[in-house]
Amino acid sequence: MNGRPTQAQATAWLDRWDRQQGHYMPDREERFDVVLDVLDEVLGRPDPLVVDLGIGPGSLAHRLVDRIPAARVVGVDADPLLLELGSIARPDSRIRTVLADLREPGWFARLDLDRAPDAYVSSTALHWMDAGPLRTVFAECARTIAPGGVLVDADHLYEGAAAPGLDDLLRALTARRAQRRGTRQAEDWQAWWDAVDAAPELAELVRERAGGFEHVVTDRPSVHDYVAFAREGGFAEAGIVWQVGDDRIVVATAPR
Repeated sequence: MNGRPTQAQATAWLDRWDRQQGHYMPDREERFDVVLDVLDEVLGRPDPLVVDLGIGPGSLAHRLVDRIPAARVVGVDADPLLLELGSIARPDSRIRTVLADLREPGWFARLDLDRAPDAYVSSTALHWMDAGPLRTVFAECARTIAPGGVLVDADHLYEGAAAPGLDDLLRALTARRAQRRGTRQAEDWQAWWDAVDAAPELAELVRERAGGFEHVVTDRPSVHDYVAFAREGGFAEAGIVWQVGDDRIVVATAPR
């Protein structure tokens, strides 16, 4: 249909997405591996039910089912264009997506799960949330997760107002690493979206998106807030398990 991509076109756009993500995350594949390593270590079943918070086009979800073939993933995101690109490029019955905004009440009920999720995961998505909504999301995750489950969030996370100089250093270290690895020359976020808006094969999806998710943060939580919100919400333990520059992975485990 005119204005909608073929599978080959959608795949090309997602390949381009992965390259522009490398502009900001030179260690993106290692980061994905660590997220999946955590699931392997913590979860006690070969067929986990995993909720992907801010699934986007499914970059983490597809790597997850490749690693754990019996897993099921339910992904939630507020951007219909990214969800549709992912489903067209790599249709997979093990991955189901739901259009919903994590900042709004009722998102969990819209997932329509048949049991408590064993894990919540997220990759480069939750940093777009203000502190209040993030606290609420973490509390909902803690309330609904299966005993012994785990929350794993991989993202750009910072020290915050207490250490602005350290945050500048963390960003600089990531930029230097990207230069060395050759990913900094890739198309960036804004250039990718500008190209999407101009692509004839995506015209219908752009109209459905209608501007998409509002990427404005006025009360950015620090990495320490992430850990505190998880503990306050009801997780038994929470902390940072991996870091390269400003790229970190926060893990929270549920009581058994």
